[in-house]
Amino acid sequence: MRAPGCDASSGRGKLGLVADPALRPQPARPPAPRPRQRCTHRPAPGILSHGHMERKDFNTWLESLSGVFITLTDAQKNESLDHLISLSGAVQLRHLSNNLETLLKRDFLKLLPLELSFYLLKWLDPPTLLNCCLVCKQWNKVISICTEVWQEACRSLGWQIDDTIEDTLHWKRIYLKAVRRIKQLQDKEAFETSSLIGHSARVYALYYKDGLLCTVFSVDYSDELDTLVSGSADFTVKVWSLSTGICLNTLTEHTEWVTKVVLQVSHVESVMHKPGDYILLSADKYEIKVWPIGREVNCKCLKTLAVSNDRSICLQPRVQFDGKHIVCASDLGLYQWDFASYDIIRVIRTPDSTNLSLLSLGEVFALLFDSRYLYIMDLRTERVVGRWPLPAYRKSKRGSSFLAGETAWLSGLNGKNDSGLVFATSMPDHSIHLVLWRENG
Repeated sequence: MRAPGCDASSGRGKLGLVADPALRPQPARPPAPRPRQRCTHRPAPGILSHGHMERKDFNTWLESLSGVFITLTDAQKNESLDHLISLSGAVQLRHLSNNLETLLKRDFLKLLPLELSFYLLKWLDPPTLLNCCLVCKQWNKVISICTEVWQEACRSLGWQIDDTIEDTLHWKRIYLKAVRRIKQLQDKEAFETSSLIGHSARVYALYYKDGLLCTVFSVDYSDELDTLVSGSADFTVKVWSLSTGICLNTLTEHTEWVTKVVLQVSHVESVMHKPGDYILLSADKYEIKVWPIGREVNCKCLKTLAVSNDRSICLQPRVQFDGKHIVCASDLGLYQWDFASYDIIRVIRTPDSTNLSLLSLGEVFALLFDSRYLYIMDLRTERVVGRWPLPAYRKSKRGSSFLAGETAWLSGLNGKNDSGLVFATSMPDHSIHLVLWRENG
């Protein structure tokens, strides 16, 4: 039985098929292609077809990028750097690895003004400065002309500073010379020895002045005053006329041998003397006596100096007076008196003080000795910085058989005063043993 309106040949309506063509299943169609997106990135002006930018345009782009970069916050700058590194290839990463240290460590000596470079250099110690001089020619040039740095380095070694010298390279050379000299002192290479042979009997006393070494007794003199003074084992000090040889006065307040006499001009003022007055010092085993002396013959003792009132501490047979200070060695060390007030202003404890004798004392160094060595002490640290071996010499109780030579260097080396005689003493074989400065090469 056919359904009404169905065509058997077409099979419409068979098995319940819908006869409406619009309801028939349609074959699957491939998805329509997405519309092609237009590239919005355009090459920057000046980029050629092979991807390179012309130098002029690259510089313009780099300048623009730098202007924006410096306006970013630190976090944004760090993020930008991280991003650029992530985009870098092997060539860029190798370049960064090879030049990172140079990029991070800026050469401040080239970039900073000279005044600021000098200020920074002042914080470095001299050995570090010398190492910095080896970095490059530019560093060596800048560091070498930093006058204040090298002047201070010279002062630290006890070197005298002459501010009138205008040569900017002078003080570095002086410092290097000072280092060599100090090392020679420490290594026992600063001095050399010699002997004067000619006496046929024992030399009892030595005297050195103005570069001349004489064999005389313990004396001092003044050409201006026409006066010579001498100390003796008879406990007296005698005042002589140089021109006539007549004894003008005998000073008799000592109770021990007078081992040292010094005739010097005072450079300070007190209630007892004024600058320009001639002063005589005479020393024995326990006391130092101060006498005024001038064109008048008669004089009275102004002051008696001692380390102990009960004479329990002995003085060494040496005394030094420079017009401002009196210095003498004792069993306890070196004592320094202020000549204006006569007060003890400094006591320097020396090792094995009972055997050490004072030769001379300056503003920077002191020259000491015992039976075996000659010692150089740095007075700023009170430490021995050098020593020199001595032979078995003849050491007299009066302290007149040994003496210091040139002593200007004790107030500071200057590159010229480290020459000539350092020490002299008489020997048992009647010769005179000399210690001399060795040339500082």
